[in-house]
Amino acid sequence: MRLDISDAEIRQLLETLYQRYHYDFRQYASASLKRRLLQALTHFHCQTLAQLQERVSSDESAFPRLLEYLTVQVSDLFRDPEFFLAVRTQVIPLLATYPSLKLWVAGCSTGEEAYSYAILLAEEGLLERTRIYATDINDGSLRKAQQGVYSLDRMKQFTLNHRTAGGHGSLSDYYHAAKDSAVMAPKLKQHITFADHSLATDSIFSEVQLVSCRNVLIYFDRTLQDRSLGLFNDALCRRGFLCLGTKESVRFSAHAHRFQEISSEQKIYRRVD
Repeated sequence: MRLDISDAEIRQLLETLYQRYHYDFRQYASASLKRRLLQALTHFHCQTLAQLQERVSSDESAFPRLLEYLTVQVSDLFRDPEFFLAVRTQVIPLLATYPSLKLWVAGCSTGEEAYSYAILLAEEGLLERTRIYATDINDGSLRKAQQGVYSLDRMKQFTLNHRTAGGHGSLSDYYHAAKDSAVMAPKLKQHITFADHSLATDSIFSEVQLVSCRNVLIYFDRTLQDRSLGLFNDALCRRGFLCLGTKESVRFSAHAHRFQEISSEQKIYRRVD
């Protein structure tokens, strides 16, 4: 197995994926892509990217498996609980002033982030007037998110996260156990719309009061980061909130002047105008 692949090989593969399947990874960060594609070569038993390119070009069933390597599928309920505590104390009181709410969770993966917001809003008495749009480019992840079924052995950590995030009552109020799985409650699901959306190619679809896109932009190059932040700015209502991951920032982007920093530690911003 080769230990390295060239940027030219990567560009050729990504162009093929775009032309064949209309998924655009051409502006993803090259270092991250290279790591994932090396893993994909092992999975597909291919010696070169040219072989992998031929495989996904001729066999449509191979592309969804490759997509699992090209997209990040790491999430937890109340991941980074200090962030959700900051949202609860600094953002929710202002969101409560709106008669109705729309939230956009971009890059929702398998849904844990969206359900975390739904639980938080339910605890604060706002879920009944809220619609959460949770989007991702991975159809397999979206199907898992819609099902809202997670391994029961993960709930111990999720419960600790929820408590640290200032949760009220018991997390078990929002799921039921079925054999070795935890199934999220219908009262949460009915307020979440899961949908396919690409930050690389698609436009905005609604005006929202909060955009949460955490730990996604770190996998994009600067051009795609700027495009994404522009979409978020356009989607947010005046004085709406933007939430990013701990290693992400608007500071050096083309849209930095459009956002006011609310929490430098938790990367919460507010649209200026």
